[in-house]
Amino acid sequence: MEISQRIKEYRLEKRYTQKELADLLNVKSSTVSGWELGRNIPSIEMIKKLADIFNVPFDDMAGVTDSSRNSNDELTRNQKLVAYSIDPDISDEERNDIIEMVKIAMKNRRRV
Repeated sequence: MEISQRIKEYRLEKRYTQKELADLLNVKSSTVSGWELGRNIPSIEMIKKLADIFNVPFDDMAGVTDSSRNSNDELTRNQKLVAYSIDPDISDEERNDIIEMVKIAMKNRRRV
């Protein structure tokens, strides 16, 4: 599921309007709308705040999933977008390094 869908799903579960959620996050309602429509991606900090507001784990909010559910142990599109959202001005090589770090962290988490 895309992060846009998760934001909308969790918002509706909490019975928040887009404006109410925006007020909780100190952003404009158009920002929340953009996230839900998939036009924009929230920053890592916003994903953390969303997870807190919705009372869900950060990994669930960010779309970090067990790789056994992902074919060929590849990161999902959302995971790549999360890596990219750390700094949109990073080079492809730097972004790939971040993706590799996420893969390593996921493998280490499964060992625990």
